[in-house]
Amino acid sequence: MINCLKPLRMGELKIDIPLIQGGMGVRVSTASLAAAVANCGAAGTIAGVGLADEADCIGRDNFFRSSRQALVSEIHKARELTKGVFGVNIMVALTNYEDLARAAAKEDINFIVSGAGLPLKLPEYTIGTQVKLIPIVSSGRVAELIIKTWKKRYNRIPDALVVEGPLAGGHLGYRFDELETGKAHSLDDILLDVLGVVKDIPGGIPVIAGGGVFDGKDIARILGLGASGVQIGTRFVATDECSVADEFKQAYIDSQEKDTIIIKSPVGLPGRSIKTKFIDGLLKGVKMPFECKFKCLKTCDPQSAPYCIAKAMLNAFKGDIDNAVVFAGSYVSRIKKIVSVKELIDELVSETCSALALKSAIAV
Repeated sequence: MINCLKPLRMGELKIDIPLIQGGMGVRVSTASLAAAVANCGAAGTIAGVGLADEADCIGRDNFFRSSRQALVSEIHKARELTKGVFGVNIMVALTNYEDLARAAAKEDINFIVSGAGLPLKLPEYTIGTQVKLIPIVSSGRVAELIIKTWKKRYNRIPDALVVEGPLAGGHLGYRFDELETGKAHSLDDILLDVLGVVKDIPGGIPVIAGGGVFDGKDIARILGLGASGVQIGTRFVATDECSVADEFKQAYIDSQEKDTIIIKSPVGLPGRSIKTKFIDGLLKGVKMPFECKFKCLKTCDPQSAPYCIAKAMLNAFKGDIDNAVVFAGSYVSRIKKIVSVKELIDELVSETCSALALKSAIAV
């Protein structure tokens, strides 16, 4: 593979292929996937949520300890598999957010990506470390708030920003009605908005765009708008190195365009998922009562929540699709086969270089 792309740089950290694999929670993006991506010259991401065994998490103290140990263990596994760049995605909505962020930083990982809420205190949890901090934002206003808050409180700015558009899979930083009616701003518009916020910051802040980035043409378009890199999640599920059950991957391959849907999640944010029997029940108003052995989400009230999102996502990981929430991006139906991570990244780089060359030739 010939890489024509400019590296993504965050200070002294260099990512040869300007692509970050998106963090996908509850054991979707673990060490095996993150390391495989890193070995190809891009940046791998371990999702910090849902790594511990449920039986080890009964009670708050056990939940915190087991979750921390599971994350550290996954980081160690990745480090044994790669010398490349990898980091961790940690959701602000988690009750053990601070604990996981501090644990990840102590492991001297390359970066922490943080969304599903405003990571206003993230620098506090990583003081004395070299870890790069990358908030996920959905507007220039949110980007500006984080930048100003970090500057005032900690005298630092984000090392990069991930702009996540409304076509992404998983939990989304938009109102439910915006997504249902299609009124949410496009990724391109949001990217330009955020680029406008960071353009006058001394030294600059790299902006990485994700959510609806499927192929090399998309990547070329995003880079052409001024992004320093892209984030892609959904396509990495249908790879050999992704640790989910074969049934999960097959659900992606079998999906049709009409099969993705916006759902309400106990996380407090809407999410995009593939339709399943479980979700059909939710849409009909069926509630799935559950006993909460540990409160993993700040925003979840087990007494009123219609279902347990952690359990539904764990079912997806295990391949129990009928009883699962299977998060996926808008373009999941375009995935037709399972490939290796190397095949996927080689294809993306080749397509992007071809698209950029064509654009350059037309401009001449």
